Amino acid sequence: MRYNKLGSSELQVSELCLGTMTWGEQNSEAEGHQQLDYALSRGINFVDAGEMYPVPPRAETQGRTEAIVGSWLKKNGKRDHVIVATKIASPGRGFAWVRGGPLINRAQIQQAVDSSLRRLQTDYIDLFQIHWPERYVPGFGKIMYDPSQERPLEPIEEQLAAFAEVIQAGKVRYLGVSNETPWGLCEWIKQAQLRSLPKIVSVQNAYNLINRVYEMGLSEITRREDVPLLAYSPLGFGHLTGKYLHGAKPEGARLTRFPAFGQRYAKVNVEAAVARYAELAASLDLAPATMALAFVRSKWFVAATIIGATNLDQLKQNIDSAAVTLEPQASAAIDAIHEDLPNPTV
Repeated sequence: MRYNKLGSSELQVSELCLGTMTWGEQNSEAEGHQQLDYALSRGINFVDAGEMYPVPPRAETQGRTEAIVGSWLKKNGKRDHVIVATKIASPGRGFAWVRGGPLINRAQIQQAVDSSLRRLQTDYIDLFQIHWPERYVPGFGKIMYDPSQERPLEPIEEQLAAFAEVIQAGKVRYLGVSNETPWGLCEWIKQAQLRSLPKIVSVQNAYNLINRVYEMGLSEITRREDVPLLAYSPLGFGHLTGKYLHGAKPEGARLTRFPAFGQRYAKVNVEAAVARYAELAASLDLAPATMALAFVRSKWFVAATIIGATNLDQLKQNIDSAAVTLEPQASAAIDAIHEDLPNPTV
């Protein structure tokens, strides 16, 4: 397992990060603990959670994922061996059951941090991330910005000042953002510089073979400002395994159980692109998932690729992908498909 420095932080994170968002819904506490044990045995030291998890989000289960991670941390006593990341939910998606309607202001930041610490059964969070911007941005699966959708917002400099307090208190080590835009990422960096406030050290956005939007603007910010990507959804909600091709609905699969959850991938070119990538993977004697994960890991702007699994066989295959390096001709073939069917989903 390779380890990468996370931006300007002191964190050395494994190139694969264990995602946990199904724990408490599709996975039990025992299964979550089993995945953690196995992931650590394979060299993973980075775990990503969120206060709104598990998914699909609902009031009855909110917080279970962090609680599963927390019970494992307490049982194993390996807190210093694991880099724990979690996220604060933001307005824009409802979730009235989270803090009475999630906001990113001083009082709610403190409340969210304290609640996550309690569920995680730890004294500190290594990386605390804003799950999606507090301000209006286009929703999942959309790309067009609509000024008429603007809503009242907490200025980024005030959000940063509030985060600085929990960092100063020792409850949080570093700050990250997620689902951010180029303007937003630049504004976080600028306000930190202007006001001598904590700089964000990472951005967690979707990135995969059928969503390469990150390359178009955000990657330059990574290069110039040292804010690397934590790539989520590297398998496109399972599409890039090929298991949903030709209308297949595998029993127990996430999009079989929760079809509305994957609407961002219900786009015209998705199936055609997935089929082409699956054919290429077969020609390389690779599983489609292995090729898709190797593609994400190969990118210079990616510090860690977030993998998730609902069983140990999936997790083993995903971790095994770390041993695969794509040859130049394979990367060129991937780019040729992308140029023919660019970004079918975002």
